[in-house]
Amino acid sequence: MHYVLLIYQGSMWANLSTLSEDEKRSFAGEYAAINNTPGITPGAPLGLPKDATTVRVKDGTTQTKAGPFVNTEGAVGGYYVLEADDLDAAIKVASRIPAARLGGAIEIRPVKTYW
Repeated sequence: MHYVLLIYQGSMWANLSTLSEDEKRSFAGEYAAINNTPGITPGAPLGLPKDATTVRVKDGTTQTKAGPFVNTEGAVGGYYVLEADDLDAAIKVASRIPAARLGGAIEIRPVKTYW
C-alpha cells in the first residue's frame, strides 16, 4: 500500500534557531536516514509557508492571496511517499521524522484512486 506522509513543521522553524550546529547536523542526518529508508520516495523540498501563494476561483474570477491556505503552524512543510505493508509500518516511519517531536505533526494518508 502507498501512503503520503505530510510533514507539518509547526513551531519547528522557530526551534531551529535555538539549535547548535551539531544539533542541526544531527537533525539533517535524521532526514537523510529517512530518505534512505526502503519504500520511501522523498517529495520535492517545499519553500517556506511565507513564500506560498493561495489561489481560489470565485464566480469565475481567479483570486490570489500571499501566504499559505492555513496559518503558518498548520502549513505543510514537506512530504514523503511511502510503500509499506500497512498503517502500522507507516506510523513507525512517521514517528522518525524530526518534525513530529519538534512542535509539528505528521499526517498519514493512504494513496487512493478516485476516478
